Amino acid sequence: MSFQSFLSAVSCLADTRRKLSSCLYLDSSKLGCFPLGMKLFSTFFSRSSIVLGPRGNHGPLQVRLILNVCFCTLFSVSGILCQIGAKETKADGASTLRVMSFNIRLGVAKDGPNHWDLRKNLVVSTIKNFNPDLLGTQETHPFQADFLQKGLPGHAYYGVGRMKNPKSGEQCGLMYRKERFELLGSGTFWLSQTPGKPGSKSWDSSLPRIASWARLRDKSDRGREFTFINTHFDHRGRQARLEGAKIIRRHVGELGKHARVIITGDFNAGEGSGPYRALIGSSSEDQASIVDTYRIAHPKRVEGEGTFSAWSGKRSGNRIDWVLHTPHFLTLSANIDRYNDSGRYPSDHYPVTAILKAR
Repeated sequence: MSFQSFLSAVSCLADTRRKLSSCLYLDSSKLGCFPLGMKLFSTFFSRSSIVLGPRGNHGPLQVRLILNVCFCTLFSVSGILCQIGAKETKADGASTLRVMSFNIRLGVAKDGPNHWDLRKNLVVSTIKNFNPDLLGTQETHPFQADFLQKGLPGHAYYGVGRMKNPKSGEQCGLMYRKERFELLGSGTFWLSQTPGKPGSKSWDSSLPRIASWARLRDKSDRGREFTFINTHFDHRGRQARLEGAKIIRRHVGELGKHARVIITGDFNAGEGSGPYRALIGSSSEDQASIVDTYRIAHPKRVEGEGTFSAWSGKRSGNRIDWVLHTPHFLTLSANIDRYNDSGRYPSDHYPVTAILKAR
């Protein structure tokens, strides 16, 4: 093998490396390990060229250069594999969903030291600490929704009022990360005998109650679609809560057994109650099952799972705020977020969170 032939082989290896990087859509300048390999190659080549012997006497040098090229190629390929692994890890991590449900307490209430204006920044800080991809809020008045949108500019918002005038009254707001999700559709239905009639209420409901939904395409999950629903059940009407749960369950059923659904809300009902059983249970021929993320993550029921803080850090009572989903998602974790600022709480409810992974 002549020295000129060997140099041609080196050029061929370099060209192969460039083609490999190109077919993998990788930028060689960004491969962390590749510059190191090239640096080593340059160093070895430089040192080798110093000891070049007489013309035609290149046997030992060719052996050294072959070893050096193999060594550098190993580093280059390692760099490519590192980059591929990083991309796969990133893609895998992107398929997780961080979900939060948060009753932020209506801003028109005369709560004295806990008035909205005195805690609204703490509300936004609490949300940012968890950094949700999806956020369902309850008791959200339009001016509160405006504040949340300013404080969370990376999220889009959908919500309508529960009264006859959709621009007034409490909303069940849905927020979703703009860069990740594409909105395909949205709407609201009333938890009454006439779900399509704005401001309607039925049974023993003290106020009109609603469920708002958004149909989203997840750009980080192969463009798959799902429906995000957020609701707030009546705090007085026991029958209204049960019927409201049935309406939502029926709505999910109408989407089809294969529909991917996530539900957040303040249900004003505890685990094992009628509304809970109406929503959560086994699947049927035409309906997918719905699961409770918190109970999946914490199979054993214990004391101190209450989600109504009463502004005081209270933990007793029922877990009335839930994050639910169909089996098309896997619950990785779920928690009750008791974040506070030196004993000052952002709301009279604790937000509840879940991290999900698409199946």
